[in-house]
Amino acid sequence: MALSVQDVARLADLARIEMSQDQLAALAPQLDVILESVAVVGQVAEQDIPPTSHAIAMTNVFRDDVVTPSWPAEAMLVGAPAVEDSQFRAPRILDEEA
Repeated sequence: MALSVQDVARLADLARIEMSQDQLAALAPQLDVILESVAVVGQVAEQDIPPTSHAIAMTNVFRDDVVTPSWPAEAMLVGAPAVEDSQFRAPRILDEEA
């Protein structure tokens, strides 16, 4: 499957990436190589090979959730530039009302 410069220009447009004609012309054959490589991998992965996300089996190891003492809120708020109702006060960043 040969990608044309117009194909790459369309993809760049969809991705909202501005590219010059020289960049498009240079990128088209590079993308062709990538697509051909993916096609080769697709041919190798036959149906007798199950899809995997890792080369070896992995399991998550979770620790027990144990409640431990934390720093007192007053100690954490000492250096805050602004405090309100025992919480950090930060300036509103959205114009929407809560």
